[in-house]
Amino acid sequence: MSEYEFNKPIPYQLHISDDLLDLTKKKLQLARFPVEQIDVGDDDWNQGAKVKVVKRLTEYWSDGYDWRAEEARINAEFNQFKVKIDIPDYGPQVLHYAHQASPRSDAIPLLFVQGWPGSFLEARKIINPLTNPPDAATQAFHVIVPGIPGFGPGDAPEKSGFGVQLTAQGFTKLMVDVLGYKRFVTQGGDWGSMITRSMALLYPQNVRACHHNFFPCRPPPWYKAPLTMGRLILSPYLYTKREMDSLQNMQYYGREQDGYLRVQATRPQSLGFGLGDSPVGLLGWLVEKFHEWMDVAHYQMSDDEVLTFVMMHWMQGATPGLRYYKMAFAEKGEASIKVAFSKYLSTPIGLSHFPREIMLPPYDWVSSVANEQFRREHDKGGHFAAVECPELLIQDLRDWFSSETVKTAMHSEG
Repeated sequence: MSEYEFNKPIPYQLHISDDLLDLTKKKLQLARFPVEQIDVGDDDWNQGAKVKVVKRLTEYWSDGYDWRAEEARINAEFNQFKVKIDIPDYGPQVLHYAHQASPRSDAIPLLFVQGWPGSFLEARKIINPLTNPPDAATQAFHVIVPGIPGFGPGDAPEKSGFGVQLTAQGFTKLMVDVLGYKRFVTQGGDWGSMITRSMALLYPQNVRACHHNFFPCRPPPWYKAPLTMGRLILSPYLYTKREMDSLQNMQYYGREQDGYLRVQATRPQSLGFGLGDSPVGLLGWLVEKFHEWMDVAHYQMSDDEVLTFVMMHWMQGATPGLRYYKMAFAEKGEASIKVAFSKYLSTPIGLSHFPREIMLPPYDWVSSVANEQFRREHDKGGHFAAVECPELLIQDLRDWFSSETVKTAMHSEG
């Protein structure tokens, strides 16, 4: 960290050492695999990642996948930097980020924040269309994509306690103090939704509007919103089909899919011994998430895409990304995730609703804590909207952030 000066960005190029690549190949070749039970169907993922899928990807990772070519493409596609910032009550932290400025003078600064098990690469398909739209009538953006520390090439925090609130402070410092964007808008899914909401709570003078494709709020207390509670009780009769489907998605996630969260939020380091040492272990852990959380009927990741996403967590031994859950859920404060989605925030927000998203509650839950001014429902897409259906997310961002509501917010005092 000593090679960095505070608030002075240094250009960065992604590079993974030959030693780690050689070690990875050796480990892939020595892998052992589970044996599927004979009565479990070929397309039944209820026990976790399918052995045949992980075996195929392991073989390709070992003998066909060209990381160096992928690394070169990433470096050509993203203008990357690292910068050291000082975070109050924590200290120095180096951030990795990509910054693509638009040539347009009317471009809006847009902070895009990813989640787990993603990385800054989630913005890969949207960054250029947003910065260079097809015509002058279409809204343009300066796009900033910071990596959550410990995700991808982002330096892992050296001390404990670095969760959502500290990330929100760090990303705001990046936008305001380093890049000079005093007012900006945000887009977030998964952790990105929580981080950007915390930013809006802590810095409403800077964060002027938000967009979410993931919104993990709970129903308001019955004594504050009896009609909302009554509507939930009678949901089979009063909810729209989309709301009912979303509620069932959330219930299925809580019943069948959140085991990873409980482990990562309690004992991430114990899990890290396995996932940080075994590339196949990490591959299996992440492949299951991609399959379960994506709308696989409409989009399936290529083998290269899967392995590049996995490499973003393999390069630092997986544990920093796992540990983020522990730090985030242990946080306390007005913008912690335990509080942020239970209080009303007046900053205007837009929502994009993708049918396979795991956490988008009924609309009256959202309106109890958010100033929702834009909503669009789509007929395809899941948790990784920027990867699965980038054209839909791009259009929603253009439409929402070019609205009169956002224009007014960007120029109003406050």
